[in-house]
Amino acid sequence: MRLSRFHLRTVKETPADAEVVSHQLMLKAGMIRKLAAGIYIWSPLGLRVLRRVEAIVREEMDAAGAVELLMPSIQPRELWDETGRWKKFGGQLLKLRDRKDAEFAYGPTHEEVITDFARHELASYRQLPVTFYQIQTKFRDEIRPRFGVMRAREFLMKDAYSFHLDDEDLVREYQNMHAAYTRIFTRLGLRFRAVQADSGAIGGDASQEFHVLADSGEDAIAYSVAAGTGAADAIATSGYAANVETAIAAAPAPRAGAGEAMRRVDTPVQKTCEEVAALLGVPLAHTVKSLALMTSDGADAGFVLALVRGDHAVNAIKLAKVAGLADYRMATESEIATHLGAEPGFLGPIPDGSRPGPLRVVADREVAALADFVCGANSSGEHLAGVNFGRDLPEPDTVADIRDVVDGDAAQDGGTLRIARGIEVGHVFQLGRQYAQAMGCTVLDETGKAAIPAMGCYGIGVSRIVAAAIEQNHDAAGIRWPDAMAPWRVVVCMINPKHDPGVADAAEALYAELNAAGIDTALDDRGLRPGQMFAEVELIGIPHRVVVSERSLAAGTFEYRARDAGDAEALDRAALMARLQV
Repeated sequence: MRLSRFHLRTVKETPADAEVVSHQLMLKAGMIRKLAAGIYIWSPLGLRVLRRVEAIVREEMDAAGAVELLMPSIQPRELWDETGRWKKFGGQLLKLRDRKDAEFAYGPTHEEVITDFARHELASYRQLPVTFYQIQTKFRDEIRPRFGVMRAREFLMKDAYSFHLDDEDLVREYQNMHAAYTRIFTRLGLRFRAVQADSGAIGGDASQEFHVLADSGEDAIAYSVAAGTGAADAIATSGYAANVETAIAAAPAPRAGAGEAMRRVDTPVQKTCEEVAALLGVPLAHTVKSLALMTSDGADAGFVLALVRGDHAVNAIKLAKVAGLADYRMATESEIATHLGAEPGFLGPIPDGSRPGPLRVVADREVAALADFVCGANSSGEHLAGVNFGRDLPEPDTVADIRDVVDGDAAQDGGTLRIARGIEVGHVFQLGRQYAQAMGCTVLDETGKAAIPAMGCYGIGVSRIVAAAIEQNHDAAGIRWPDAMAPWRVVVCMINPKHDPGVADAAEALYAELNAAGIDTALDDRGLRPGQMFAEVELIGIPHRVVVSERSLAAGTFEYRARDAGDAEALDRAALMARLQV
């Protein structure tokens, strides 16, 4: 591509509304332009990168045996009503009506559509297993779109769906897709990690996320480090890794015996565990914080108190998975007063006897293992110290893992948990039969009986990968694309061709030779001054730069510089071709 015939418009200023590096650099490099909140135009430059990613995704999906199709982005409400997700999916589902007042959704995902397709197309076990995939635009009406294409409302996604007669075959395809994803991200030149994850609004029995590792990542990843493992290798070699939403630490040691008498202590203005621990001179880990909840689910419906250690945070996803707490909400101050007679900051699991107290106490495993702990006294300005389960209050009604893991926790595999940041770019799910059952999708099995197929779901954020790669690969000068993602692998720059026609001839000849050798090359023939030309080439992240000048011609060499190298090298034609063909 001759850059004189290509639309390339960079800007020097960092846009004020761009919070993260990828958003800033994509705007400065002219890869995207904002049309509305969370909606972007991909320029010719940005589209070249997007298509690079898309091509590798498509090649590996085809190689894994998946079959490509294309489903509509506009989906009728009736399908979503069959699965109950028209209401359950929430505000991210963009709903619209046509001229006949029929209701539709702009698809954020396609489980309903593919299941509808399958129930009309798949009739026999002989057609299974099968995996369908598409690469298509999705829309999720984010309440606060931010970070450019990292969390946009409209985005490009690869979503795949598999159908199986039995669960064993689903597990096989799940592993097949896991392997395909590993090849995709490896080919893209990214540092990544697969971690255990929560299935979220998609649902299912098992899932894993693929994260591009970057300090700016929105997600926290917990991973186990064995003693003596270097920090640089730990996350790549860890035997255990999970999103903090689902990560589990090792079970605590058994509870020690009571060593103190329970006593009431004055805490006149101390409402947080940190303040109480400092006043009493006790470790924060010996305090307990109480969260007041209301639930209408099951036999234990009503006022619930959830307990975690003062140095821990409640994990909302884990808490919602406790039996009876799926629909929990935070209790209001009036509800707290009714049940405990106290104000927030002084709550505890021991009621004063004049109030109904909690109908149920749910304690984190670490709290259940505490002895002689400090908690609220359900009386303003007071806490209780030396509290012990079994003596001062009943054992908790439920003991469960309901907290976030923290750096330094003991891991279940004997190592130590560490926390890294990641950007989710892929997710694989074992959906089970929930969608097929809800929508009446069946096939005839080997005995001629109707069977509900098991399903898998496998997504990759194609446009998000572009931003994630930049977050992982950039410097002060701009983007540093891995070769596989770059808009061009090589750019040939000519200096002062008007002064020496031989410069232009040599640059043209090298440009043609590189492209003929299958090396995707751009020719910068825009006539820019060297400083501006080199700055733009570095900003847009082309991995290899070759300069043709009067001086290099006289020396019989080319000036070569890799994007991630500090200095340029003088290479003759043979050495240059050998370097670029690696």
